[in-house]
Amino acid sequence: MTILKKHLNNYRTDIVGAVIAVLVSSFATLWQPRVLQDIQEALLANRQRAVFYDGVWLIVLGLIAIVAGIFNVYYAARIAQGVTSDLRAETYAKIQGFSLANVEQFSSGSLSTRLINDMNQVMNMMMMVFMQLLRIPVILVGSLVLSIVTIPRYWWAPILMLALMAGFGVLVIKHMNKLFDHYQRLMDRISTQVKENLQGVRVVKSFNQGDNEVKRFNRTSDELNDYNITIGYWFSAIMPAFQLVAFIVIGAVAFLIGMTIKAHPADVTAISPYVSYIMTLLFAILIGGMVAMTFSRGNVSLRRIGAVLTTTPTIHYDNDQEATKLDGSIEFDHVSFTYPGSRDQTLTDISFKIKPHEMVGIVGATGSGKTTLVNLIARLYDPDSGQIKIGGRSLQTISAPTLRQTVAYVLQHAILFSGTIAANLRQGKRDASLADMEWAANIAQASEFINKYPDRFNHVVEERSANFSGGQRQRLSIARGLISRPPILILDDSTSALDAESEKKVQAGLEGDLPNTTTIIIAERIMSVKHANKILVLDDGRLEAVGTHEELLEKSPVYRAIFESQRAKEKRGDLDE
Repeated sequence: MTILKKHLNNYRTDIVGAVIAVLVSSFATLWQPRVLQDIQEALLANRQRAVFYDGVWLIVLGLIAIVAGIFNVYYAARIAQGVTSDLRAETYAKIQGFSLANVEQFSSGSLSTRLINDMNQVMNMMMMVFMQLLRIPVILVGSLVLSIVTIPRYWWAPILMLALMAGFGVLVIKHMNKLFDHYQRLMDRISTQVKENLQGVRVVKSFNQGDNEVKRFNRTSDELNDYNITIGYWFSAIMPAFQLVAFIVIGAVAFLIGMTIKAHPADVTAISPYVSYIMTLLFAILIGGMVAMTFSRGNVSLRRIGAVLTTTPTIHYDNDQEATKLDGSIEFDHVSFTYPGSRDQTLTDISFKIKPHEMVGIVGATGSGKTTLVNLIARLYDPDSGQIKIGGRSLQTISAPTLRQTVAYVLQHAILFSGTIAANLRQGKRDASLADMEWAANIAQASEFINKYPDRFNHVVEERSANFSGGQRQRLSIARGLISRPPILILDDSTSALDAESEKKVQAGLEGDLPNTTTIIIAERIMSVKHANKILVLDDGRLEAVGTHEELLEKSPVYRAIFESQRAKEKRGDLDE
């Protein structure tokens, strides 16, 4: 509950309103049986005027309870919706500050569940807190005291009822906590499965795996359903059990009153309000059980959200600094890196220097560490040892705004967000003008299809950019990366979906229109980096060689083997020239 305190402080007026409304509603509810007893006594004494006035007072109390209840719901809803909205915004902002290692620690499916399902559970809990949790103590204590005052010699009956119900309730809640915790973890799993299936729908369909995916989903869904049914069984057992105890107590008291009615004739008018108070006590306990269940479920969700909020990002920035402009020089000084949870180093003792404005290629076999190396330049991860410098400054001393305006990273798997082409391009430069977008689109060879749309840059990008081909997505992704004219541009095999002619045009544009940019190109095809100023050759996480294409053919066996293998494929027509 600690994480909710600062958000609750923003709704103090609503909290006061909810508390006052609860107190007024509770008083009106508790006093109605007393007025009903007065009416019965007046009827027996044939005091018609008293019956009339007490009847009016009973109606007034009912109206007060209704109006107070309406205000209580209004204020409780404002608090629950407001606090949950603020908490969701705080959690989302926290996630945006996570490194890749932090995201992988939770998984994207789990984070989605925490932002949606867990937040809804917290909202339900907050509604219960300000609608019922504040009301229950007043109703509980009030009905208990008034039932004892109404027929003092049977004081033990409501206390016995409370003790029996409390014992059963504690057992149920203790068991339900475990069920709720496992239920939420199953929600994480099913959310991840759905997300993976929808994102990889092409793979599923191309390999005809639809039936297998349905079976896999059904297994998790059935397990989730079993837990949901078990939870439902426990819920369904609470009310009958509590009602049985209450009715046994009421029956026992009624029997005892009947046995002693001659000795205590006043009990005739007292039994009705006494039963009312016992039923009110039962109602308070039943609602308390529901609140306890909701609170237990919400508390599990709150712990899961708290785990996100209390997680320390593995990468820290000194954002107090103002954004400064750096040149495109890069230096790796004995850098080693191991992915979290892995025992084997991905990069080992990497050292090299890149001068500003150079075009640098990175080649190597699959799994040699090419993408990992550029991930360290973009500071998606921090190295285990060694130092990385950009513009002569250690990467750890550069603020996030400075780094983001210095390094632009174009991924191999182009990701576009739903919206418009212009909105996606402006992710690379917020204030990009039409001229900026046209310039970037021309270099990325995206103008040829953008200009075919009547609305051009305002053309809609659908969810998961389903209305664009793989090559079109890559071109737009490249345009987004270079639109800000960054000092350092990283292309991680970003032209793999382009034909050879389009790739040559993109590279020519990068050389001619970005003369002040250091360009780093990861490529599977050596032809894509053949004319680079220097080429880094990685082999099993180590820097095997550095040099120009001609130099590497002479001194690097790894580079020469890759080149000869690709040249042989070209002769067979397996690769584009």
